[in-house]
Amino acid sequence: QVQLVESGGGLVQPGGSLRLSCATSGSILSVIVMGWYRQAPGKERELVAVISGGGITNYADSVKGRLTISRDNAKNTAYLQMNSLKPEDTAVYYCHLKYVRPYYSGAADAWGQGTLVTVSA
Repeated sequence: QVQLVESGGGLVQPGGSLRLSCATSGSILSVIVMGWYRQAPGKERELVAVISGGGITNYADSVKGRLTISRDNAKNTAYLQMNSLKPEDTAVYYCHLKYVRPYYSGAADAWGQGTLVTVSA
């Protein structure tokens, strides 16, 4: 069973930077897409950024130009470089993976436990 572990969250001042990491473990035949989602207090979980197995990226309008998603294919690890952070970026950030398992047909999903990012002076 695939597990995801996020790291890199913390407290940062407005305008600051953080880098989140999402490490995977378990059997992955191929990655369909990896992504970052976030959930702020009292709000629904929302998409932040995704990167396909082929490296195509997509971002929420609110983070374009400030956050960058990347992936280390060899390690199946995803990163989220967060620059020019704003208080409204405060949320729990979750990593998501859609992948193909060995010996199984169809895709499977995995979620990390989340890492808290707080942007405050």
